[in-house]
Amino acid sequence: MSTHDIIQKSIQYMESHLQEEITLEQIAAHVGFSLYHFHRLFRKEVGINIADYLRSRRLCYASRLLLYSEESIINISLYCHFESQEAFTRAFKKMYSMPPGRYRKVFTPHTHTTLGGDRMKQASSVKDWFLTGSHPQNYEMGVDRSIVHQGNASGYLKALTPEEPEQFATMMQQFKAQNYIGRRMRFTGFVKTSGVEEYCGLWMRVDNQAQDVLQFDNMNNRRIFGDTGWNHYAIVLDIPENSASISIGVLLMGKGQVWVDSFKFEEVDLSVPTTNLEIESEILDGPSNLSFEE
Repeated sequence: MSTHDIIQKSIQYMESHLQEEITLEQIAAHVGFSLYHFHRLFRKEVGINIADYLRSRRLCYASRLLLYSEESIINISLYCHFESQEAFTRAFKKMYSMPPGRYRKVFTPHTHTTLGGDRMKQASSVKDWFLTGSHPQNYEMGVDRSIVHQGNASGYLKALTPEEPEQFATMMQQFKAQNYIGRRMRFTGFVKTSGVEEYCGLWMRVDNQAQDVLQFDNMNNRRIFGDTGWNHYAIVLDIPENSASISIGVLLMGKGQVWVDSFKFEEVDLSVPTTNLEIESEILDGPSNLSFEE
């Protein structure tokens, strides 16, 4: 099992136990590690320690209950396994910059549904991101404020009327490579899917000035499909000396919907293996079939 498989397995375990009392030792044991070694591994890959990750996910769950249910704040604090309402309020205020009671009063008027009902989405342009692909007119991207990994919103890409399985769209952005030349960069994010029939995945591409591809990975060899809960995915590429631009995004091929949240783009050391997909091609020893008879 690879390092990333271990991280994903642990996140799946935590996601399925957000409302239950679990210890950090249980999480580490679930993936066959001691707490000490797993803590170091998790922090290196995800950028946050296990306890903080679990707490942030429970606080996010609490924020959804505040907006989409009538549960009391004390009950919500108990559901999220805080030792007291006061401890819950302190943690919530630190993450959302206001106490839970005020958060509910401020944001509830902007919601019109309850958990399990229609999701509150804002289908529109998303700041700094654009929609493209083979048939972008058959897809929709936007902001979702009810299905969230952390904070108050996630981005989503949804198939509306794809006519062929090969049709795809991507929510992406592009930026100059000059600040990353000679470095090994990792693009990570949390992804959740629903009804993806073909596949989806994060992707990253490095081009030179002539727009030739220098490095590329679209997770084609580790596809995400079907219905999946929030989990962590990563792409690692080197940025060569002649790089001019870097593109990142999420790809959806065919039908379904994908949510993304908590993206990061950061340098890693050379001990982290790259995920570059090599384009294999066979070069002949000499010319062949010049008469087109074969």
